[in-house]
Amino acid sequence: MRLLSLIFVWLAALALPLGLGAPAHAQSPVQSADSPYLPGAQVSDNKSITVELVPLSRWAAPGSTAVVALKQVIAPGWHTYWRNPGDSGGATQMTWALPNGVGAGDIIWPLPQRQRLLNLVNYGYSGTVYLPVPIQIPADAAVGRNIPLHVEADLFVCSAEMCIPHTFRLALDMAVREGAAPPASDADAIRQVMETAPRPAGITARVVQSNGVLTLTATGGPLAGTGAGADPGPVWFYPFAPGQIAHGGDQSGQRGADGLTLVMTAGAAREAAPDAPLSGVLQTALGAFEITTEPGAALDGVTGQPLQIAAETPAEGPTTNGGVPVLWQAALLALAGGLILNLMPCVFPILAMKAASLTASAHEPKLARRDGLLFLFGVLAAFAVLAGALLALRAGGAAIGWGFQLQSPLVTVGLSLLMLAVGLNLSGVFHVGSGLQGLGSGPLARVPGGTGAFLTGVLAVVVAAPCTAPFMAAALGAALVMSWPAAMLVFLMLGLGLALPYVAVSLSPRLLARLPRPGAWMERLKSLLAFPMYGAALWLAWVVTRQIGDMGLAALFGSGLLLAFGLWLYGQGQNARAWGGRGRLATAAAAVALIAGLALGVLAARTPVQTATSAVSSPSADLASAPWSPEAVRAAQAEGRPVLVEFTADWCVTCKINEGTSLATARTARTLAETNTAYLVGDWTRRDDAIAEELARHGRSGVPLYLLYPAGGGAPRILPQILTEGLVVEALKDAAG
Repeated sequence: MRLLSLIFVWLAALALPLGLGAPAHAQSPVQSADSPYLPGAQVSDNKSITVELVPLSRWAAPGSTAVVALKQVIAPGWHTYWRNPGDSGGATQMTWALPNGVGAGDIIWPLPQRQRLLNLVNYGYSGTVYLPVPIQIPADAAVGRNIPLHVEADLFVCSAEMCIPHTFRLALDMAVREGAAPPASDADAIRQVMETAPRPAGITARVVQSNGVLTLTATGGPLAGTGAGADPGPVWFYPFAPGQIAHGGDQSGQRGADGLTLVMTAGAAREAAPDAPLSGVLQTALGAFEITTEPGAALDGVTGQPLQIAAETPAEGPTTNGGVPVLWQAALLALAGGLILNLMPCVFPILAMKAASLTASAHEPKLARRDGLLFLFGVLAAFAVLAGALLALRAGGAAIGWGFQLQSPLVTVGLSLLMLAVGLNLSGVFHVGSGLQGLGSGPLARVPGGTGAFLTGVLAVVVAAPCTAPFMAAALGAALVMSWPAAMLVFLMLGLGLALPYVAVSLSPRLLARLPRPGAWMERLKSLLAFPMYGAALWLAWVVTRQIGDMGLAALFGSGLLLAFGLWLYGQGQNARAWGGRGRLATAAAAVALIAGLALGVLAARTPVQTATSAVSSPSADLASAPWSPEAVRAAQAEGRPVLVEFTADWCVTCKINEGTSLATARTARTLAETNTAYLVGDWTRRDDAIAEELARHGRSGVPLYLLYPAGGGAPRILPQILTEGLVVEALKDAAG
């Protein structure tokens, strides 16, 4: 029994995702004070950003003002921050080390983008951004010499999952020459930032605060005459100081003959100092302007037509809804998702074990309650381990999501062998717990049953991990961008939902009384319910084929054969009469076979990935599909075509059901052709950080995810996780207009 317990613990540990995935990117180290300033571009350790000090002109004349910019090339899915970062993050800081007589001015900040994350809004930049800084060259600068410009740039580079501080020490030698200097290579981009950066424009602004509501009026300058046809278009206000407004709150208003009015919610800092001037940037279609409010009442002449408010930047995560705190909203969705998870196809095999254990103790209420609670504890413990692994990988910079452990061949092989072992146990090949029953009386005699209930709860989570039920995806997507205590609560609520039906039945005497009495039928049912476990083992073996190819599958089959033989030997050894009292010999032979089988299983998981038979799967050969990439989406949209994107994986049973019933059908294929829809497939069977980041952008942490981009361009529509053929066909027609 001790040997078998160790084998099951080993298999369970193999199945859980501890320490899996690609090595996490280390944070960029802060260089020491005596580190040299380096010329040229520098790249962060996790490749999230490249920074460089670049000039506007090739040289500077004595007594002139040169312009040097901090160039940031930000990787997709990451961003940096404006002078006011908003609800989180930190502004870029530049500390100069310059020769005597050389002075650096303030950063000329480009207009930021609004970046929504849950109910938070940040102000920042993505892609390539230039932060120009004027540099005063002294009049006595020696012509023909170089002036060394050194700067220490401190900045935060953040994604939807994490935020990493970086420090770069950059150097640039500015040549001093007479006469007009020709432009440098980045001159056009720097000049555009300087020309479009917000500046004062003679606008008079005042603000009135009442009951937490700010009413900002702006008149004059370029806003004069907006009511007569100079439409200011979409409008946003960005305060220079944090805490002045609720960054994620609504901004509404009106425009009139002399200007416009904007209504906002006051922030905590504003509530503490309501009479202080309010400074910031007013973004309109007429330009972006710096404004500072003057004391006095609200101005007249700005009421009239409703003001158009700019559209939000695409959210990096799920937003709040109806004022319900995001944490509790996500927790309730997780609870609902856990309940529905009991009905999902990939969880069906574990229902066999749950049913067998429940019927065994149905007419012993105390044992039933004990088993129900221990099953709950097993589920919660497994979810806590999974959540800890996910959050640890997230903190290390890895792009991960729910079900990510099945992207590891080691986990897939381990789960396949574990399902085989459970099936053999249900078939009566060997027994668990019989060796402990005679060790004592009272509580000790009942250890096997309670331990079995706890391990059943753990196994339920292991088997359920590839599934994504309705409501569950949104909750997990939110959890993976929350702080770790909030994320852990969401994961535990998901586990509570999964265990709740079983626990409710085990705690209710009336429900227990309606279950049939134990008898010989239980053994027949137990044997019958072994077949879903065999099916799960075969399905996982197919996933192994998709991951590491035929050679890996052959090694897995050999491992399964040795494992089955070893467990059969162990079962024979449990019955000493069958071996004439030589049970110990059978147990020793079983140990050799089991160790050999597990070693071969590890070898199967280590088969080089290059031997895989195929890398990307398509739902059907009848559907013309192409691999997903952001470039492929943009190219199809540029042609004016609708785009259907399917994010799937071979280990996702829900994905395969959707493909068979709703996507890989003749009617869907005909509609795709009629609407000229581009069909792109993002295969997440093996680890792909680009797909993980795209899932996170849409508030998801696992597959399936279906995006439908309209023919006219714009943001995609997210289709339900459970598809029907009619729903897909109608959505395709709507997208095509």
